[in-house]
Amino acid sequence: MVPIHALWLPILLSAVIVFVASSIIHMALPIHRSDYRQLPNEDVVLDALSTVGVSPGRTYHFPFTTHKDMKSPRTVEKFKRGPVGLLTIRPSGAPNMGKFLGQWFIYCVVVSIFTAYLTGRTRMPGSEYLEVFRIAGATAFIGYSLAQLQNAIWRGETWGVTLKHVFDGLIYGVLTAGTFAWLWPK
Repeated sequence: MVPIHALWLPILLSAVIVFVASSIIHMALPIHRSDYRQLPNEDVVLDALSTVGVSPGRTYHFPFTTHKDMKSPRTVEKFKRGPVGLLTIRPSGAPNMGKFLGQWFIYCVVVSIFTAYLTGRTRMPGSEYLEVFRIAGATAFIGYSLAQLQNAIWRGETWGVTLKHVFDGLIYGVLTAGTFAWLWPK
C-alpha cells in the first residue's frame, strides 16, 4: 500500500498534463469544432427567450410534461410536432473562461486524487510500471469518460459527440496512468 500523501507529485503533475492536453485537443485540433451549431434565426430565438423570462442556472425540458400527463393526447401531439429538447440557461454576459478553466483544473486534481487513492490501495511501492499503469489508467478513464455516456442517454447529445468526449477521456486516462507509473514510489 502507498499512502496518498506520498503521491502528491503524480497527483498534481498528471492534473497539469491533462489540463494542457485538453487545451490542445479543444483549441488546436479540429476534432471538436463540429460539436455545437448555431441556432437558426438566433436573434429571434434569443429575443423570445429574453421576453419569456428564462432563469440562469436552470435546465428546461420541452415540451414539459409530468408522468401523469405523459400519455394525454395533447402531450403526445406536442411531442410528435416537436421540437423536443433540453435547454440550459447560463448567466448573461461573456463566458468566464477563467472560472471554467479553474473548475476544470480542480476536477483534474480530484480525478488524480481518486486515481492515487485506488492505485495506492492496490499497488505496493516498487510495483512494475505496467501494474501501476493499468490500475491508474482504468481509474482515470472512469473519472474522465464514463459519465459522458449519460449525455447521450438522457440529454439527447449525439453519440458521435459523446464518443469524442469518451475518447478524450481515454487520452486523459493514458496520460494520468503514464504519470503515476513513471513517478511511482520505489
